[in-house]
Amino acid sequence: MTTEATLARVRDVCLALPEAREKLSHGMPAFHIDKGKMFAYFWNDHHGDGVTALIVKTSGQEEQETLIEIDPDCYYRPPYFGPSGWVGMRLDRDEIDWDRVSDRVAISWELVAPARLLEAGGR
Repeated sequence: MTTEATLARVRDVCLALPEAREKLSHGMPAFHIDKGKMFAYFWNDHHGDGVTALIVKTSGQEEQETLIEIDPDCYYRPPYFGPSGWVGMRLDRDEIDWDRVSDRVAISWELVAPARLLEAGGR
């Protein structure tokens, strides 16, 4: 899958969530809740690292470490975001589990969504 096709698929997943919007942040596509916090970043060869990934929030360091331990081929601790508990999901592998990507994006969205969206049924 090309980088453009991968980004298109990420956009479909992220923008399907209530009040989700996209903007550029630090030169990369970033997804946030309208007038709110970021919940995902599309990372492509950032500073020449050769990685294509989706960076999403976790509940914290413990969840981040567990995900990486369970599947280190998929998950990693991304620079800049990792110390805050975010986790990277590799999208540059031969097989991408888009159901897993969708689930992690939804969890990340829920972690930053305002109460009014969660109470309204969220996703």
